[in-house]
Amino acid sequence: MIKTNLSAIYRDYIACLNKQDWARLGQFVHDEAIHNGRRVGLSGYLEMLRRDFDEIPDLYFDVQMLISDPPYIASRLGFDCTPKGAFLGLDINGKRVSFAENVIYEFRGEKIIQVWSVIDKATIEAQL
Repeated sequence: MIKTNLSAIYRDYIACLNKQDWARLGQFVHDEAIHNGRRVGLSGYLEMLRRDFDEIPDLYFDVQMLISDPPYIASRLGFDCTPKGAFLGLDINGKRVSFAENVIYEFRGEKIIQVWSVIDKATIEAQL
């Protein structure tokens, strides 16, 4: 897969998330998807995203850095949002927080098969 093609697919995936266009999610996420070592499949991935948007109504994925080395994408995602209650075990309760997520995706064809994600929790803790 060509780097620019994979980058474009990834940016379309992020646009899908930001629009909460769940009907299109299967276009980007493999039926056998794995998230942080746990097989969740497409249905579990969708459930995770729906829960995230329920807990953080103003959630918006901002691609701050993107590196493509097919079949992998590495991305630094920025967030500036207001979780309704607890987030990552921290009592946020509607306070605006900014943080980053560093994530690596493995693609099989044009779909995400595996995700490794680390959220900068220390940055959130420093804001509380």
